[in-house]
Amino acid sequence: MEAAAAEQAAHVAIEPSILYFGTPVVLLSTENEDGTPNLAPMSSAWALGRTVVLGLGAEGQTARNLTARPELVINVPGPEQWRAVERLAPLTGRDPVPAAKAGVFRFERDKFAAAGLRPEPSETVGPSRVAECPLQLEARAERVGPGASGDFVIVEAAVLRVHADPRIVVPGTHHVDPAEWSPLIYNFRHYFGLGPELGHTFRTETPRIS
Repeated sequence: MEAAAAEQAAHVAIEPSILYFGTPVVLLSTENEDGTPNLAPMSSAWALGRTVVLGLGAEGQTARNLTARPELVINVPGPEQWRAVERLAPLTGRDPVPAAKAGVFRFERDKFAAAGLRPEPSETVGPSRVAECPLQLEARAERVGPGASGDFVIVEAAVLRVHADPRIVVPGTHHVDPAEWSPLIYNFRHYFGLGPELGHTFRTETPRIS
């Protein structure tokens, strides 16, 4: 019995194509050179105090925008917004589409409309907030630099103001109520809340058979 249990618990060495092992999804609002908005989903974000660290594809429009114009909004969707996030997933704000994205992504100028989301004015930065997102963090990119591989850009963004849907705030406080708030989680290219799977991205390699 003990030998069987030990054998069952043994790990195996694998080579997964991605390492999105369950991280929150955010939508990044930035401004293009002509003043129009860009909106992009990403799942490589983590916070340390009032700084949020972001990992972006080096060839994307968001990285290009933040290098030139450091203001942004980090919009945090809830599970109910997963379909809007997925509508954004195959889009890029780069025209022409970069070679690394060709054949997989397509150019879209108005990403808010394409996703079915509504912009609303920010208070401390230029880019718009996403009205439907329960948490919105107005921020400024204080440092933008290349990642170790060269394929990504690492952004350190200082949060200037936080907006929250009152339904997820503990009454009379500035605290988000974790019993009322559930982030949208990206787990190996599948979408989850804090519960059952909701759906999966178009790029998943493990689609469920329904």
